[in-house]
Amino acid sequence: MRAMERYDFLVIGAGMAGASAAYWLAERGRVVVLEQEDAAGYHSTGRSAAMYMETYGSPLTRGLTTAGRAFLADPPSGFAEAPLLSPQQVLYIGRADQLEALDRLYDENSPRVPSLARLDAAEALGQPVPLREDYVAGGVLEPESLEIDVAALHQGYLRGLRARGGRLLTEAGVCALARNGDLWHAETPVGAFAAPVVINAAGAWCDAVAALAGVAPIGLEPKRRTAFIFDGPADGGVDRWPMVHDIDDAFYLKPDAGRLLASPADETPSDPCDAYPEELDIAVGADRIMQAMTLEIRHIRNKWAGLRSFVRDRQPVAGFDVAAEGFFWLAGQGGAGIMTAPALGAITAAVAAGDPVPEEAAARGITAAQLSPGRLL
Repeated sequence: MRAMERYDFLVIGAGMAGASAAYWLAERGRVVVLEQEDAAGYHSTGRSAAMYMETYGSPLTRGLTTAGRAFLADPPSGFAEAPLLSPQQVLYIGRADQLEALDRLYDENSPRVPSLARLDAAEALGQPVPLREDYVAGGVLEPESLEIDVAALHQGYLRGLRARGGRLLTEAGVCALARNGDLWHAETPVGAFAAPVVINAAGAWCDAVAALAGVAPIGLEPKRRTAFIFDGPADGGVDRWPMVHDIDDAFYLKPDAGRLLASPADETPSDPCDAYPEELDIAVGADRIMQAMTLEIRHIRNKWAGLRSFVRDRQPVAGFDVAAEGFFWLAGQGGAGIMTAPALGAITAAVAAGDPVPEEAAARGITAAQLSPGRLL
C-alpha cells in the first residue's frame, strides 16, 4: 500500500483555472496539482482565442475580467519573459436588424469602458477590414481590447506554483476520491494524496470528478466550439485588422500570425472528451464570414475544437459545495476562462482559505455569494 502524501490543498486539473488557483493557493499552504493528461493545458486552455475583452459576457464575467487587468498588464517580476498583453482591437458588427443589440452592448459597457465607440454604417465600413456594404449597418469598436499570450500566462502560473513550493503531477488522473475524517483522499496512478480541501478545476470533467467523490453535480454542460485558420487576402495586411465579432455571436474572426483565425461560435452539447472539429461547423463558419466580408475562403490551413462548459445561469462557479465539506468547485467559466483567470484564481485561493474576496474583485461588486454553487440549488 502506497504512503499517503499530505497537503493543504489538492487541485484537480492543470488547465488555466487550476493553474491560476494553485499559484495563489501556494502562498497559503502546500499544494499539489493533479492532471490526468501528460501535459498541462491540453484541452480548452490550449485551444483558446486568447482575447481580453472587457465587453464580453455577463456583468459578472466583465467584472472579473476587469478585476484581473492589472495583473495581466503588470505581472510580478519573473512571472513572464515578455508582456502578457498585446494590442488587438475588437469590432462588433451588426446588420440592420441587429442595431438594437449594438446599442445595448454600447449602453451597458460605455460607462465602464470609456474608450468604447458606437459606429454608424460608414464608420464601421471605414475600419481596415473588408466588410460588405450590403451587410453591415453599424458597429461598436473596443479600441483597448487586447490579445493574451495564453501559453506565457499558463506557464507563468505553473512556474510560480513551483517557486512557491507547489507540485504539478501529470498523468495523475484521479481514480478514487473520498472524504475520510477531516481529509479528502485521492488515488491516482502516481500516488495517493490527502488534504482538507480539494479544488475541482477539471473543466468539462468537473461533474465527473464530483460523482467520483459522491458529491451532487452542479449541472455542468460542456459545449463544443470550433476554430479554423485560413489565408487572408493576397495583398496581406491582416495583422492590422481588428478582431471582427458578430454582435449576436454568429461568428468571429481575428488576425493570427499573418493568417486569419475564425469560428462559427458554435455551442454543440458534448460529453467531456478530447473535442474534434466537424466539417459542417467549419462550412457554416466560412459561409457566415463570406456573407459579412468580401473574403474567399478556399483552403483551411488548420482546424480544431475545444469544450466550453456552462451551468444553467451561464455564470462561473467558484466556491465550496453546500453539502460536501472541503469540496471546492471552480467550474463553468464558459468562453471567458482565460481572461477571468487572474481574478477567479485569486478569489478561489482567498475563499478556499477562509479569507474575504480580494480587493480588486470586491471593488467591482463581486461577492462570494455570486460565485457560490449554492445559488444553483
